[in-house]
Amino acid sequence: MFNLLDRAETGVNLSPDEALRLFNVPFEDVLGLFDAANRIRMKHFGNRVDLCSLVNAKSGNCSEDCAFCSQSVHHRANIRKYGLLPKEKILGRAVEMERAGAHRFCIVVSGGAVVRETERRGILEALEAIRTKTGLLTCASLGFLDSRWARRLLNAGLVRYHHNLEAAPGFYPSICSTHPLERRIETAELAVDAGLELCSGGIWGMGETPRQRIELAFELKRLKVSSIPINLLNPIPGTRLERQPPEPPLNHLKMVAVYRFLFPAAEIRFAGGREINLRQLQPLGMLAGANGLMIGHYLTTSGRSVEADMEMISDLRLTAAAPDDAAFEKAAFGDFKRRFS
Repeated sequence: MFNLLDRAETGVNLSPDEALRLFNVPFEDVLGLFDAANRIRMKHFGNRVDLCSLVNAKSGNCSEDCAFCSQSVHHRANIRKYGLLPKEKILGRAVEMERAGAHRFCIVVSGGAVVRETERRGILEALEAIRTKTGLLTCASLGFLDSRWARRLLNAGLVRYHHNLEAAPGFYPSICSTHPLERRIETAELAVDAGLELCSGGIWGMGETPRQRIELAFELKRLKVSSIPINLLNPIPGTRLERQPPEPPLNHLKMVAVYRFLFPAAEIRFAGGREINLRQLQPLGMLAGANGLMIGHYLTTSGRSVEADMEMISDLRLTAAAPDDAAFEKAAFGDFKRRFS
C-alpha cells in the first residue's frame, strides 16, 4: 500500500484498480492512508479551508425524478415550495453568510433548467448585486445550460458553475430516468467552455459500490473539475431512497482520502449529509484530504451551526480562507476582479 501512497504524493497517476486497493486498506493502515492524503492537501492548500454557503433561491416542483431529491414532483417529501426569490432576499442571504465566514456563495434553483427570461434576468441581477455589494466569489447551480446562457452568467460576474454528475455512469440509470448522465456531462463541458470554473461531484451512500465511486472520480478527472463537493446521502422521508441504510463513517473518510490522491490540486468539499453520516468523525474528514466545507443550511435540510464548524476548524489549527488569500487570489478572485475592473 505505501508504495501506492508514495506514488500518489509525487503526482503519479493511479489506475482505478490501484485506487480501489487504497480504499480497501486494512484497519491498521487507515491512519497512514489519512496521513498521506493530508500531506497532499497541505502541499496544495496549506492550512486553509475553503468555505462556501448557498441560498435555495427556488424550491420544489422539479420535473426530474432523481431518487435522492426531496424537490422532485415524483416524490412526496414535505418541503417548502416557492418561486424565484427576489434579488434583495438573495443578496441578504449572501451578506449574512459573508459575515458568518463564507467566501463563496452559490445561488441554487430547482428544476431541470432555467428557461423563463424573467427568471434569468432575476438571477443575473442577483449575481451583479452580490458582485458589487460583497467580496464573495460567486457560484450558481441552475440546472442544464446552453452556451448563450453560460456566457450571460459569466458576464454578470459568475465565477464558478456547480453541476453534479451525482453518480458513476454504471450506477446513474438506477437513480434517474428523466435525463441521461450525458446531459449532465454536456452542461459541465459547456460551463468550462464558457470560461467558468466547474464544481461537480456526487452523492455517496445511494447503494453504489466503492468501485463505482472511483468510476465517478475518473469521469470527474476527465472534466478537469476545480471543486468536488462530496454529498453524503440524507435519506429524506418521501423520496425513493428514504429507507437506504447508512454506511460506516470510515468508508466515506477512506474514499475522501482516495479522491485526494486522484485530485491533488482540486478543492474537495464536504457538503450535505456530513452531519448524519460522519457523526463524531467530522474533524477527521479535514485530516483525510478534504479542504472545504459547505457551511450553513442546505437546500431542504438543516446543517449544523456555523459556530460549530468554525470551532472545529480552529481546534484543528486550520484557517478559514478569505477571497484575498494569495492562493485564492491567484486561482480565481484575480480573474474575477480583472474581468470587472
